[in-house]
Amino acid sequence: MDEVNVCTARAKRWADGWELHIEGIGVTQSRTLDSAEKQVADYVETLTGERPPHVDVIVDSLAKERRSAAAARRATARAEQMQREAAAENRAAAKGLRDAGLSVSDTAYIMGVSRGRVSQLIK
Repeated sequence: MDEVNVCTARAKRWADGWELHIEGIGVTQSRTLDSAEKQVADYVETLTGERPPHVDVIVDSLAKERRSAAAARRATARAEQMQREAAAENRAAAKGLRDAGLSVSDTAYIMGVSRGRVSQLIK
């Protein structure tokens, strides 16, 4: 095999794991998807003497489930971003209340958090 830039394999579910159909090469198997890329690279290297620098494993089945997983990852990323923004707003609010001359106790009351949490936020 000449220079291999990207090696593509299509994963098809079977009783003991996944069949990995490698374009232009052949078929190998893997018990799990997380080991499929290495399995494909090893197989290609065994047959051709060259290890592909990149392997794409495409799962044709489970399209609905894969879309759902992708949506869940996007939602998680949005939630993490919102958490960072909320933390920044809490720090700014605590600092603003303390800068306005409120005690830690009064700041905690207004923010609905403990006095210890106010101390953490303003540090």
